[in-house]
Amino acid sequence: MDFMMDWPLIDCLRNGLPLEQDVYDVAAWSSIVPLSAWSVANGSFPITVPDFTCGSYRTNAPLDLSLSHGGNTQVRPIPAAG
Repeated sequence: MDFMMDWPLIDCLRNGLPLEQDVYDVAAWSSIVPLSAWSVANGSFPITVPDFTCGSYRTNAPLDLSLSHGGNTQVRPIPAAG
C-alpha cells in the first residue's frame, strides 16, 4: 500500500505537477498529536482542529488526482477494481 500512497507524490515531483497536499495539510496533520495530548490531559475533552487556511480552502481550485495527465515516467498506478 505504501507504493500506492507514494506514487502520486513521486510522479508529481518528477514531472513538475502540483502536489495533492500543501503546507496547510501538513500543519493540520502535525497538530493531531499535540491536540490529542491536550485533550487527554483535560479529561478527554473534545477539541476542534484549527483551520490553518482561515477559510481559504473554500476557494481553492480542485486538483486532478487521477494522474491521467501524469508526466513522462511511463508508469501508471493500477486502476481500482470496480
